[in-house]
Amino acid sequence: MLRTSQVALKPRFAAVRVGTAAMASAAIAALSTATLRRQVHTSYRAQPVVSSPAMVQPIGNHRNATTVASAVDTTTLKPLPAKILIANRGEIACRIIRTCRRLGISTVAVFSEADAASQHVKLADEAYCIGPAASAESYLRQDKILDVAQRTGATMIHPGYGFLSENAAFAKLLEETQNVTFMGPPSTAIDAMGSKSASKEIMLAAGVPCVPGYHGADQDPTLLASEADKIGYPVLIKAVKGGGGKGMKIADSPEEFADALSSAQREALKSFGDATVLIEKYLTAPRHVEVQVFADQHGNAVYISERDCSVQRRHQKIIEEAPAPHLPEELRRELGEKAVAAAKAVGYVGAGTVEFILDAERPENFYFMEMNTRLQVEHPVTEMVSGLDLVEWQLEVAAGNRLPLLQDELKIEGHAFEARIYAENTDAGFLPDTGKLVHVALPSTTTTTHSNVGSVGQGGAEAVVRVDTGFVSGDEISVHYDPMIAKLIVKGRDRTEALRIMANALNQYQVVGPMTNIQFLKDLVRHPKFVQGEVETGFIGKFGKDLFKWCGQRMDQ
Repeated sequence: MLRTSQVALKPRFAAVRVGTAAMASAAIAALSTATLRRQVHTSYRAQPVVSSPAMVQPIGNHRNATTVASAVDTTTLKPLPAKILIANRGEIACRIIRTCRRLGISTVAVFSEADAASQHVKLADEAYCIGPAASAESYLRQDKILDVAQRTGATMIHPGYGFLSENAAFAKLLEETQNVTFMGPPSTAIDAMGSKSASKEIMLAAGVPCVPGYHGADQDPTLLASEADKIGYPVLIKAVKGGGGKGMKIADSPEEFADALSSAQREALKSFGDATVLIEKYLTAPRHVEVQVFADQHGNAVYISERDCSVQRRHQKIIEEAPAPHLPEELRRELGEKAVAAAKAVGYVGAGTVEFILDAERPENFYFMEMNTRLQVEHPVTEMVSGLDLVEWQLEVAAGNRLPLLQDELKIEGHAFEARIYAENTDAGFLPDTGKLVHVALPSTTTTTHSNVGSVGQGGAEAVVRVDTGFVSGDEISVHYDPMIAKLIVKGRDRTEALRIMANALNQYQVVGPMTNIQFLKDLVRHPKFVQGEVETGFIGKFGKDLFKWCGQRMDQ
């Protein structure tokens, strides 16, 4: 496979790939204008989404769609791109490809040598190897990705999540490129929200409440300890450029502060190249509630429901739901309005998520935590309850069109859950596992393995089960990347029904090969406190004795 900054065209479904540098160079030299034109694959037929009120309803062809806001003049809509490049892998790449296929948009995949046989490579219209397995030599190589886009005629790059999705330098690079658009917010917005300390100052100025704390530049340990004393213990020490729980430590007392600070700074420096931290009041029973926002290039911004992501392991989400349970409608509206204010404060464009932390005892006390300047892993639960295709919205906004719907035209119906299926050993502190997926059996109600939805009646009611995945039987879970196998998403008329559907779907989900967290998820969705919606970020630690009872099984999952 190629290890240079250039790539060679790989015909779709090709059985033989370039194996030497000489062959690769020859293939590059052979590229011509005709070779790089959009390819039309007559063997492919788009799979239409079955029409059902309870399912995700695609907007479809905007020029004929009845769901387009009446305020939008469809005669002046700008065309969607003919071809986009997806700078990602796994389930999110497959999910983006599905929407593009439905809309008639050609897709270009990039892949590392370790991903040569991956599903996103097989699904895309074109695919190019951009380097070895290490992300730094492939999925993070901005020069290679841009080179592929320009050579293939892709006019937009969708970053997915992770990798380059929140990289302000990459967004700026594309802003300075005349013929390739970044499908995300402006680099200035990514920069503004990339620093936890700077973003909190912006939010306070915009009237968005923030957790009491110290966000200053002075990092003298004595000063930080003094600030922690003023805030009051317990305190949370967080890397200003952190994410995914890295560089985050809790100190319950002054005696624990020095060690916690050193640990957080070391981890922050190793993970993000910046040891700067902030100190905040730690809420002992917090809920993690986030709001999906969308903004266009014309100054319009909306919020599309909130999601509860409180149940986490190692500060990372494993199950999400929408709408968040037990919140008054007034509070939902206030969260949404504050999220929109946050987006407007940084000139945001595209899909984003504003995360809040709520006091579980008094949820009206909520504070801004951070903004994720990308499409979230858990966006399908919002799609389920809103009936929208958020990737399609991203395409419309990136093309320069106005938001398809206005705030008062957005409707939320039913309740949805998303469970993340990981290859991991739950008994060993959720350590990642790897290996070949010898056998994978999806819930019988699912019509496809790649991000479409299926409808099934349950007791006369309409229910939905959806699986977003980038793996099938025979694929390998690599040590090089995140071990998430799939996302299992369900919808019911209410929370009780949705939980029942999720439990049933988990019972049907089978994975033979690496260890998974499926049994853990089964126990989680049946736990009395979870069933009652009494969730908080410390849920797993508090009820671990119940949740780990049957974990660690390989075959019966």
